[in-house]
Order: sequence, then structure tokens, then C-alpha cells
Amino acid sequence: MDFTPTEEQEAARELAARIFADLSTHERLRAAGTGSDAELWKALCAAGLPGSVEETGLLGLVLLLEEQGRVTAQVPLAATCVYGILAVARHGTDEQRARLLPGLRDGTTVVTGAFPASGTVASRAGRLSGAVDWVPWLRDATHVLVPDEDLALWLVRTEDAARVDPVELTAPWSAARLVLDGAAGERLGEGAAHADVLAAARVAFAGLQAGVCAGSLARAVEYTSVREQFGRPLSTHQAVQLRAADAHMDTETIRVTAYEAAWRHDEDLDARGAALTAAWWASEAGKRVVHAGQHLHGGMGADLDHPVHRHFLWGRQLDAHLGCGTELLAELGDLLADGLLADAPLADDLLAEGDLS
Repeated sequence: MDFTPTEEQEAARELAARIFADLSTHERLRAAGTGSDAELWKALCAAGLPGSVEETGLLGLVLLLEEQGRVTAQVPLAATCVYGILAVARHGTDEQRARLLPGLRDGTTVVTGAFPASGTVASRAGRLSGAVDWVPWLRDATHVLVPDEDLALWLVRTEDAARVDPVELTAPWSAARLVLDGAAGERLGEGAAHADVLAAARVAFAGLQAGVCAGSLARAVEYTSVREQFGRPLSTHQAVQLRAADAHMDTETIRVTAYEAAWRHDEDLDARGAALTAAWWASEAGKRVVHAGQHLHGGMGADLDHPVHRHFLWGRQLDAHLGCGTELLAELGDLLADGLLADAPLADDLLAEGDLS
């Protein structure tokens, strides 16, 4: 097991960091409101970053999403890579890959996923009906990947949906409600495709949470280093140091569990348990970190226009999107009880520590 990035992964991460730093500033984020930054998305695609995920794998995507999360950049990178590029590359036919991947690489095709939608969408002879209350980045998407009641995956053009009704989430993710009424769907993959895509999505969004937490903590460290109380910086107070240290350890745990799950996925090992473990840490520890980041800003943390508040909103939205800790633990417990995770050491560690009792 080796999480050291390859030269290609590290080069992509460094390029992403530069682009995000240059174009995802506080001023531009304020101007974007709740929508996506079209100029930033074009820049990322022109640099070939979404397409690079075909070569760098899920671990490479996690590294990119960490950089996005640090600045809470409003682009559909996670969704279009995990539900589009990786899903099509791993589970599409030769014809589907030839037809869909070029548009996904250059950004003209944007895919999001209606996960979890199991049981809410029915398919009959390739026609889908049902509704999903909220789908992130759906307002930006040209296609949406929808699981039906039998966990088969269908790629649906958003223009074929009966309705795409905009909804506002805690975080500005250009979300919408998806309503299908006999929309034509294109089958993607067979058998375990749903489980594979779901695990990859959990890992990707856990990686995004790692970046959100790192950005929140970095802002808190910067603020407490210059803000003085009783004649000395806040960062010299033991209570502040301990709170920041706990947040740092939580952030590192989110990162390493996401790395392990991504590595297992890229090595074609069973990643279900590792993905659930990463998602659980991202959900539970992520909440603690973004709350700590806001708390360490004192009164400034209550300012809705302060950059750290955006990290708080993203952290809470990612917690909800990942399924919340208790739901993830219940699913992980079911897998453990069924004896399906014998080779998932991090899941076993959770059980040994009593977190699944």
C-alpha cells in the first residue's frame, strides 16, 4: 500500500492548485453567488485536468478535489469526474467511451449523479420515471447518471427530463430536483457497476471534504496568529492550540482514509468498506473541523460574508451528501456482519474501537 503520488498525479495537483488559487478568490466566489464559475471550469478543462483522471485514477481525482475544497471552488469537478469520466471509462462499452469521453474531457459534456436515488426511479424498457429531490450540479449538467430500483445505472440527458427544478442547498452546488416521466435512458455497465460508482463517489467527496477542512483550518491558524487577546496572539493560548490540534488530526484522518479507499479502488480491490470508512470520517470529523474553524474565528466566524463561513457551509453539506455518520455506520456494520470485509483493516479498526457497537 503506497499513497505517494506519482509524477503525473503530483503535476496535476500542482497545476490545479495554481488555477484554483488564481481564479477562485473570495471576490469571484461572491460574484458567482450560488452558481458555478464558468470561466474557472473552462480553465480547468483547457488545462486537461478532468481528462487526466483517466490516467491518474481515483487517487489522482482525490488530490485534485483536495485543492478544490481548500478554496471551495464552485465547479462540478467531483460530479463530472466520478459519475462521468471514471464511470464511463470503467463501465462503458467501447462505443460509449469513444462517444462520451471526448466531451467529458473538454468540458462540453457535464455529468452528475442522482445518488442516492435507489427505489425512487423505476425503469421500463429503457424509459425512466420518478423523482429525485435534489441532485448536486444538475443545473450545470448535460447528463445525469441515475440508478433505478434494481440498481441498474442509466445515463439520461437532462434535456429529456420532464423537469429540472432549481433548489438551493447549504452549499452553492447548482442543485436541482430531477423529475423523470418516461425519459429515455442509456444503460451504463452491468452487475456491480452501481456499487463501484457509489464507492468511488463516496471516496471522491471524502477527498473534497479533506480539502474543505484543510482550508478552514488554514484560515483559523492565520487568523489566530494575528488576532490578539490580552496582549498576545490567540494562537499562544493553550485552549486554541488544542482545538486546532484536534482539527488537524481529524483532517489528516479524513485524508488518509480517502487515500486508502482510492488506492484500493484503483488497484481493483474491494473498496466498499474503505469507502464507507472514508465517508464516515468525512461526515463525522468533517463537521467537527468546520465547526472548530468557525469557532476559532470568534465573532468574525459569525459573519456570513467571511470566507471561513463558506467552508462551514460546504462541510455541513458534504456531511449530508455523504449520508451522515449513523447511516454510514449502519451500512458498514451490515457488511461486517455479513463477513464481507475481512480484508478491510480500517473498518476492523473501527469495530475494535467500539465505534460500530
